[in-house]
Amino acid sequence: MNLSQSDAEVSAVALLDVIRSIAFVGDLAMGQPTDHSPRAAWIAGQLAKAAGADEEACAEAATVALLRWSGCTANAPELARLVGDDVSARKALLAIRSPGSGFRAGTKGNGSAFHSLSRIHCEVSGDIARELGLSDPAQFALRHLFESYNGAGAPDGLQGEQIPASVYMASLAGDLDVFHRLYGFEQACELIGQRADVLYSVGLASLLIANAAHWLAELESDPTLCGACSLGDVFAGRTTSLEILADVIDLKLPWMTGHSRRVAQLARDTAIALELDEARQQKVYRAALIHGIGRAAVPNMVWDTPGKLLDPEWERVRLVPYWSGRAARQLGSLAGEADIASYAYERPDGSGYYREATSGNIPIEGRILSAATAWAALRAARPWREAMDESAAQAVMQAEAAAGRHDADVVRALFKGPRANRNKPAVAALTSLLTPRERDVLRWISLGASNKEAARKLGISPSTVRTHVESAFRKLECTTRAAATLKATQLGLL
Repeated sequence: MNLSQSDAEVSAVALLDVIRSIAFVGDLAMGQPTDHSPRAAWIAGQLAKAAGADEEACAEAATVALLRWSGCTANAPELARLVGDDVSARKALLAIRSPGSGFRAGTKGNGSAFHSLSRIHCEVSGDIARELGLSDPAQFALRHLFESYNGAGAPDGLQGEQIPASVYMASLAGDLDVFHRLYGFEQACELIGQRADVLYSVGLASLLIANAAHWLAELESDPTLCGACSLGDVFAGRTTSLEILADVIDLKLPWMTGHSRRVAQLARDTAIALELDEARQQKVYRAALIHGIGRAAVPNMVWDTPGKLLDPEWERVRLVPYWSGRAARQLGSLAGEADIASYAYERPDGSGYYREATSGNIPIEGRILSAATAWAALRAARPWREAMDESAAQAVMQAEAAAGRHDADVVRALFKGPRANRNKPAVAALTSLLTPRERDVLRWISLGASNKEAARKLGISPSTVRTHVESAFRKLECTTRAAATLKATQLGLL
């Protein structure tokens, strides 16, 4: 990972808090209640225990269930092109009452789409698990989330005992939670029974059904069972970098690649210029890394709208910082940062969202984050406008500050920050991994450009772009744009 020692120290947080944060993003992207994955993880752990698994295998089942939707942001662009509203589509696919996978049923007649979307999701899920330092068995399971007992799944068509038990347990636990909430206990058990021997083994399905009433009752009487304590002992003392969460968030929108990292660097530089103490510098940096959590709840088709949003669409966007703040209730050591993250779009004159807070009610860290987010957005291309050059963006920020829509002192400090860090190059040791041209091509591809668009931008032929893409993917050991983007970002190559 391309982090300086100081960056690594600032962004190092409890591993379980990052895992739960990624699960929170996944639940938003799936259109599910934000306790869906934690509940499914607890049920999967109970199922593993009932099946006689040891502690390590029980933890693996719970972890796989918790991270089951970690690849949702990765294939959101492709799903949006296929169905339009990616969030509603995922929600509907989970609710399908079919004897097999709802995702397979939902793409009936377009098997290539099922396999393509599954491959993107699973490859990124496995890469996330590797980056988090999870065990090899957990990584393998997360790379095969959509496999089916009968061999009709994806991405590799595994079947029977070739598929890790944790995949079956995560699938069973997720189905029980969704079906019970939507259709009641009896129908949930009936639907799971229909999927036995198709999606998962009869033995595990029967074991789940036999214990389902008891486990659901336990969860209802004590919702804290699915909290951090269910995996707390397993991951105690382990930390990871918060940047991985930022990169997962940004994968949802290719034109947002690297956005959260840029905002975090700008925010910390501004805090330094304002002479805030180190604790506050660290807090605003970490809050900036996670400020986009709530974006997962809004369909890509809304974000990609080139013109003015309709009122219903705008209301969904206004709730983005609400969801980021809402995450504070689940994220343990990141609760304070999640609260600051919810101020990312507030303005001192009360014109921001979602609170419409005014200056006296916005903490200094929130005012810094607000200005840093706006500045980073102005300097990057968006579907509704081109990127602004530095002088034009600076003029906009100064005008906004003069009108009271940004803190004037914060804006002045923003422009004083160390300019050398704003587009920090990859460390020399990594530049040889890809050639300069491969990096140029990958940069455009990571931002969502097609091969033809990248060729036009770079003044080369589409076939040359394709050759460079294939070479970059091979060197990065990836097969999809999303996975290559994630790895290249982590390595500092973009």
